[in-house]
Amino acid sequence: MRRFFMGFVLALGLPLMAQAQGAEIEDVIGSQLEAFNARDVEAAWQYASPMIKGMFGEPGNFGMMVQQGYPMVWDNRDVRFLELREIAGVLYQKVMLRDASGGLHILDYAMIETPQGWQIDGVQILPAPDVGA
Repeated sequence: MRRFFMGFVLALGLPLMAQAQGAEIEDVIGSQLEAFNARDVEAAWQYASPMIKGMFGEPGNFGMMVQQGYPMVWDNRDVRFLELREIAGVLYQKVMLRDASGGLHILDYAMIETPQGWQIDGVQILPAPDVGA
């Protein structure tokens, strides 16, 4: 009976933990997107993982990469959080962004949990889904 009760408690608790993680992850991504819109690269840099910081060395290099390689992130107008999923132990948050000219983009944010909280460990632009036909 005790095992059943513990299993029941765990089954109820896991979705709540995942929901809390999802909210925290959305807050991190949303805050970084707001920082880019405000052109506050220093603030956006704070949401990058140690690996990303190691790759770019300083906020200016990071900001230049985002501006040139991810213009829809640099100039985002509308943000919608889609599904959060785990693949091989890594959490990925799918995000739909509208860019400055109205185009829609789907991106996948790889997230890691650090002592400082959730941080962005990489972003991949996904192919646009087929619409219509």
